[in-house]
Amino acid sequence: MTAVTLKDVAERAGVSIKTVSNVVRDAPRVSEATRERVMRAVRELGYRPNPSARRLRTGRSGLIGLAVPELTTPYFAELAHRVRAEAAELGFTVLIEETLGDATEELRLATGIGASLLDGVILSPLRVAPDELAPVADEFPLVLLGERGYERGEVVADHVLIDSVAAARDATAHLIGLGRTRIAAIGVDHKTSETSRQRLQGFQLALHQAGLTYDPRLAPLVKEFNRPNGLLAMRTLTSLPAAERPDAVFCFNDMLAIGAQRALYEAGLRIPEDVAVVGVDGSQAGLYSTPSLTSVIPDMAAIASLAVKCLAARIRSKEPLPFEVHLAPYWLDVRESTEGVRRPVRM
Repeated sequence: MTAVTLKDVAERAGVSIKTVSNVVRDAPRVSEATRERVMRAVRELGYRPNPSARRLRTGRSGLIGLAVPELTTPYFAELAHRVRAEAAELGFTVLIEETLGDATEELRLATGIGASLLDGVILSPLRVAPDELAPVADEFPLVLLGERGYERGEVVADHVLIDSVAAARDATAHLIGLGRTRIAAIGVDHKTSETSRQRLQGFQLALHQAGLTYDPRLAPLVKEFNRPNGLLAMRTLTSLPAAERPDAVFCFNDMLAIGAQRALYEAGLRIPEDVAVVGVDGSQAGLYSTPSLTSVIPDMAAIASLAVKCLAARIRSKEPLPFEVHLAPYWLDVRESTEGVRRPVRM
């Protein structure tokens, strides 16, 4: 197949080659109508900029990286989908990598896989420490996703996240509002990741505000945030004497919650009559589970948009920009696993 050229795009859009070049480079002073017409032609023809030629002209390749722990997790799969779409609108192509939660791999990918290839990286780290990323962010465009601690007010890179402490508190408060008093937490991990730490903090805060006591026996450790570990953790909880079992559970993500729901089914316990269940992520799997899963839903569109635009601004700026933390919205979607009312899936 013959490669599509700028000239081909210009002819399809009815504009000059220079106009197409300006749109692809996201240059200013191009009308929105012209930009839309050119981008439509780009999509229809499948035009892809030549990274080598582009780097020679501009010093940039037009390639950015997205590094996430696991592409098999629905949350990160959706994130990758949305980041790719947002990046395409700004003229970037995304290379996607999984780190599998390995600190060495996270640090390697944060540098741009040999920064000669990538213009910048969006990284969702699990294990690498913030102080290890600080020197990288000073020299290379980097945006972080997910929960990180900034207790001393030190922001080491641009960061996009939701308030996980508040989200966990709200989810737990919802369970308390249903009259549940023995609430378990599934997601306390062996390695004390920042995600686990902050969601546990929000869980404990809601209990304290309601005058309830945190019981470590109702927070079994998990190795990973996946369905098998949710299943095993809930089996531990259902094996407790009847009077000590939980009447509700807050799971730190939807995959843990779906595993927990399976264990409750195996134990002959009803959801939510015997045990109410809440997750985090708002995954499609939770929406279509039986019963449908009440979940904290991060605004994925906002997270992807903020991350890509923040990275693009850093890539294109000729001057150093101050690092910023950007909070994305979230909301609690109450479904059958706590509400108990059977209803059709809301599309």
